This record gives sequence, C-alpha cells and structure tokens, in this order.
Amino acid sequence: MKYMLLIYGADGAGPAYGTPEFEAEMAHWFSFTDELNATGHMISGDPLQGIDTATTVRVRGGEQLMTDGPFAETKEMLGGYYLIDVDTLDEALEWAGKMPNIAYGSVEVRPIMDMSGDGAG
Repeated sequence: MKYMLLIYGADGAGPAYGTPEFEAEMAHWFSFTDELNATGHMISGDPLQGIDTATTVRVRGGEQLMTDGPFAETKEMLGGYYLIDVDTLDEALEWAGKMPNIAYGSVEVRPIMDMSGDGAG
C-alpha cells in the first residue's frame, strides 16, 4: 500500500542553516532516505522550497485568481514529502516516527487512493 508522508514544521523551528546542528540534521535526513531506499520502500520524496515561493491558484465565478503564498494561514508549513510503499498503516507510522523533524515538527501520514479499479495499491 502506498502512503504519503507529509512533513510539516514551523518556519525556523529546526536548526539554523549553516550551523553544526543543521549539518547533523541533514546527515540524519540523508541517512533516513538511504534506509528507505535500502529497504525498497521509497518511491519518491523531495523537500519543497519555502512558502515565500508558493502561489495559490483559484477559479471563482469563472475568474482565475492567484495569490502569493500558501492557501491557508498556518503556523506549520509543508516542507516536503516522501511517497512510500509499505504493507500496513502501522509500518507507515513507524517510518514517520523516525523522521528527523519529529521532535519539533509533525508528519501527516495519508494513504494514496487507489484509482486503478483493480484494487492494486
């Protein structure tokens, strides 16, 4: 079954860029990703650029509206994702609990909807 692990954190909640703590956390992210790859569970994953680069698009009354920034005002921003393939929700939750940001952020775990019609994840 496929799950999306959505990585959230408050802006500035993690270690400051360029510090030894930041370098250690980046090493932890690379190690986490390597472990996912080595176990065959990794499908894809990427960090996202900051919310200052986001544009939200809506169509209301036939008119397209574009707004700088994310759709919702929130303290935590979506910072990236992993798409994984594991057997159970419990296994997906276990992977989420291993993420480097888990001590200061959160990880939303969501199953991918099967639209194939054949029941295969």
